[in-house]
This record gives sequence, structure tokens and C-alpha cells, in this order.
Amino acid sequence: MAYRDPFREMESLRREFDRIFNAIEQWTFPFSRVSFLPGRSARQYPMINLNEDKDNYYVEALAPGVNPKTIDLSLANNCLTISGEKLVAGAGIEVKPEAYHRSERACGKFTRTIELPSEVDADKVKADYQNGLLLVTLPKSEKAKPKQITVNVG
Repeated sequence: MAYRDPFREMESLRREFDRIFNAIEQWTFPFSRVSFLPGRSARQYPMINLNEDKDNYYVEALAPGVNPKTIDLSLANNCLTISGEKLVAGAGIEVKPEAYHRSERACGKFTRTIELPSEVDADKVKADYQNGLLLVTLPKSEKAKPKQITVNVG
């Protein structure tokens, strides 16, 4: 008859749960429901599109409900950092936590850093906020723009 050790089985089960939770920690927004909780997960907010043409990079950041006065943009070492705060829905209305039936709209402070493919001219960056969309135009520096090289046939 085989001897069963319940403590060894519990330890094996604990290791399996640790493996599962460690895999879950690597998920990021929008899969993670804790994107606005401090210290819980990397905040991938706001969601962005980054594209370019021959002269500029364009960042479109989806940030509905964010007060434009709280948005702060900074540029350093080819990285654009967008930070701000998304305020609580229904500001001015005091609702006790136990009164909520459902609360799905995240709020709080956020920071998102985007690495740019090449250098930009920081003095010419423009940013506009329209209808919940932050539009940032980042002109490429002259040395980052493609150069046309003529081939001499001799």
C-alpha cells in the first residue's frame, strides 16, 4: 500500500498556483483589471497609436474623461512620457463604496512612456486634445530624416 503525504500534495498544489499567478502578473492592460491600482501592474494607459511619415512621428493617445489640464508631456532620450489623472466619474457626487452595484470605469493617476524610433526636434513638438483623443506631432530631427544619395556613374 502506497503512503500518501498530504503536506507534499499541498506543497505541489501551492507551487502550481504560484506558477499560474506568476504568469498572470505578466499580463498588461487591457487584460489586467488592475491597471489603475498603485503598485499592482504596469499601467498601459492611455492606449496609443504611433505612426510616421517622412517628416514626423504621430502619437494618438486615447484618453476619454481625462481633464486636459492634468496632462503632462515630457520628452527625454527619445522617449515621450504622457502622464495625467483621470478623475472619478460623477465628480461632486459622493457615493459610498458599499452603494456601488458595479464599478468598471477606472480612474486615478497614470503614466505611459513610449520609446520613439529616432530623435525628434523637441522645440517643435505640438500637442492637441480633442474629444478624448490626445494628438501629439513630433517632428523628426534633421539627422533622423532619410537622405537621398545620388549615385555618380563614371
